[in-house]
Order: sequence, then structure tokens, then C-alpha cells
Amino acid sequence: MPDRAYVLINVHPGQTADVVKALGDIKEIKQIDPCWGKPDIFTIVEIPHQDALTQLVLAKIHAIPGVDQTDTHMVYRLQEGKPK
Repeated sequence: MPDRAYVLINVHPGQTADVVKALGDIKEIKQIDPCWGKPDIFTIVEIPHQDALTQLVLAKIHAIPGVDQTDTHMVYRLQEGKPK
């Protein structure tokens, strides 16, 4: 099962539509939600491991013209029961 993360994206004024379009071309991004306020865009991504998330954010998302800043949150799974 792939790992999931939320990547919150701030963009330069007037660039949201262009950034959303560019994000749509990235296969790891499963959901894109532009929003009022900060951040400007919420995304849900699925990646095979944490190193892939690093590459996705640094090499693909930050390379999009208009992206100002990202805030990334890796989802973790809670284990059932108490540790022994």
C-alpha cells in the first residue's frame, strides 16, 4: 500500500490556476483543492516511500513556476493495541 501525504502549497498572487494545471500533470498527486486563504492549494499525494516524497516535493512541485512555499505532512498509521 502506498504512503500518503498532504502537501499544502502557497503560490504567488494570480498564479493559482497555472499551478493547479501543472499539478494535474503529476501522477503522484491524487487530489488538488484550491482554497481561499493560506495555503492556496491543498493536495493529497501517494508515494511508495518517504524518499519519493522528498523528490516529488523538491524536484517536481517546487519546480513549478508560481509555487512560493510548501508545507508537507506525511500520514502515519496508528498500530492497534499496546506495544509489548
